[in-house]
Amino acid sequence: MTATSISTPTVSRATDTAARRGLDRVGVPGWLQAMPFGLVFLFFFVIPLILVVIVSFWDYNDFEMLPSFTTRSYTENFEGCLVKLPDLCTILRTYVSTAKFCFVVWLTTLIIGFTIAYFLAFHVRSATTQMVLFLVCTIPFWTSNVIRMISWIPLLGRNGLVNEALLRAHIVDKPVEWLLYSPFSVSLAFTHLFTFFMVVPIFNSMMRIDKRLVEAAYDAGASGWQTLWNLIIPLSKPGIVIGSIFVVTIVMGDFITFDVMGGEQIASAGKVVETRLNALQFPPAAANAVILLAVTLLIIVALNRVVDVQKEL
Repeated sequence: MTATSISTPTVSRATDTAARRGLDRVGVPGWLQAMPFGLVFLFFFVIPLILVVIVSFWDYNDFEMLPSFTTRSYTENFEGCLVKLPDLCTILRTYVSTAKFCFVVWLTTLIIGFTIAYFLAFHVRSATTQMVLFLVCTIPFWTSNVIRMISWIPLLGRNGLVNEALLRAHIVDKPVEWLLYSPFSVSLAFTHLFTFFMVVPIFNSMMRIDKRLVEAAYDAGASGWQTLWNLIIPLSKPGIVIGSIFVVTIVMGDFITFDVMGGEQIASAGKVVETRLNALQFPPAAANAVILLAVTLLIIVALNRVVDVQKEL
């Protein structure tokens, strides 16, 4: 008994000493354990990003890239923007249009994702049922994004099932044109594709909420809406912000959804990069990619100002 009482503090002190030195149980430094991930991050993210920034300052002609420093790719993007004020130039109109889609998709995915996560976390009592229903939400991811987008065309087209149903019910006299190849169809496709990215982090945050807090709120006389607004939403903010970052960053860089569901009639920031690449104008494409990355980072910084995700987690 004496040996046990002596050895336990000794082991504890040894563990604390190893932790202070950055060692694990086998004596491997923490930085060495993180090195494989760090190398992957370096070679597949940092170095490519640096190369993109470098190429964005290269010159070019109709045939080749010229490795000489110039800001031509940036100045051409914003050429005439100051002269046209208060009207917006092409690049600014494109980013404003993309930002509008981001806001609409963010709002719809947030409402739907929060509702689903709330139902799973607080109305489904069985953990098994929770996991089963959560896995059901992943079923759309068993197919590619393009297939899921194309599946909307027979539904929303001029001769699609929705228009046929509206005509037979005598709700409309002629097919509704704006259901497909319109901002509505683009927003609908985005919501369908990316709601799950909002469900997962919000559900994770809600599962960490102590249910006794909710019971205490009800015992104190709080209504369901008061509990939701003053307790559940504030404690779910980390998940909301993480989901928002996922959705916003994906929509900002997307161009396939705009092409398929917009009928190649709706401009987007990602589409600008894709158009430049198709024209083999790599420096302007790189410059637009850097601009898009900067705008996206500003949005992420603004979201982090609302909630310090790292601190909350």
